[in-house]
Amino acid sequence: MSVIRSALKLRSAPLAARAISTSAPAAFAQPSSEATPSAGKKPQMKEFKIYRWNPDTPSEKPKLQTYKVDLSQCGPMMLDALIKIKNEMDPTLTFRRSCREGICGSCAMNIDGVNTLACLCRIPKDTEKSSKIYPLPHMYVVKDLVPDLTLFYKQYKSIEPYLKNDNPPAQGEFLQSQADRKKLDGMYECILCACCSTSCPSYWWNQDTYLGPAVLMQAYRWIADSRDAYGAQRKEKMQNTMSLYRCHTIFNCSRTCPKGLSPAHAISLLKLEMATDKDQAHPVTA
Repeated sequence: MSVIRSALKLRSAPLAARAISTSAPAAFAQPSSEATPSAGKKPQMKEFKIYRWNPDTPSEKPKLQTYKVDLSQCGPMMLDALIKIKNEMDPTLTFRRSCREGICGSCAMNIDGVNTLACLCRIPKDTEKSSKIYPLPHMYVVKDLVPDLTLFYKQYKSIEPYLKNDNPPAQGEFLQSQADRKKLDGMYECILCACCSTSCPSYWWNQDTYLGPAVLMQAYRWIADSRDAYGAQRKEKMQNTMSLYRCHTIFNCSRTCPKGLSPAHAISLLKLEMATDKDQAHPVTA
């Protein structure tokens, strides 16, 4: 009973005010003058030209807006510069970001002519040359640096990117040999950032019918999986002139992948699988 009475007293006692310290920025950034550099640090002003377009004002054409950032007061990555611009200079700047570690793929954009992740792209130290930042190319733009990935994810959904097997083991999980597991390396790491697909000329011109490098690599990832029992059906869906065979091995996809993967290699294995009509993958050595 004494324990219950003590608990009741605690519940009825007024809560004491508690000071909370946070490093989070204010809810709405306010335009400010350039930050004053720390003592002993020489200002390093770099110019960033960023693509801007607002759907709320459709009569205004897209433009490049210029911002100057002191690199001595900024983190080393392009995403750091974008966050600094949004927090301290222009709260209307819109872009996607989440993990800041190259895991989520949210901050994919075209930086200085290369599709990459802003969180993994270092800011060039050359302050004489401006950096240009655009949304991923040949995609509809939602606003500023935010592309519309609706079609991209619809295509990803169409390949049924999950294990399909109607005969699960009596107990435990599906077993897989080390050799079979190794076949998935270089494919399962894909974060679906769309950098590769939006760098592919074939995808630019045929994205309504051609699946593109990212989706094709994931399609082969499940065809190559020894635990999956629907390889034949998956390959049957590719038996047309557009879904797979619009790939002309340009290799833009492998050059631009921020995770260092090679969609072009996976597509070549998929083409081999289709040509030989084998149920299991046969890796190709250079």
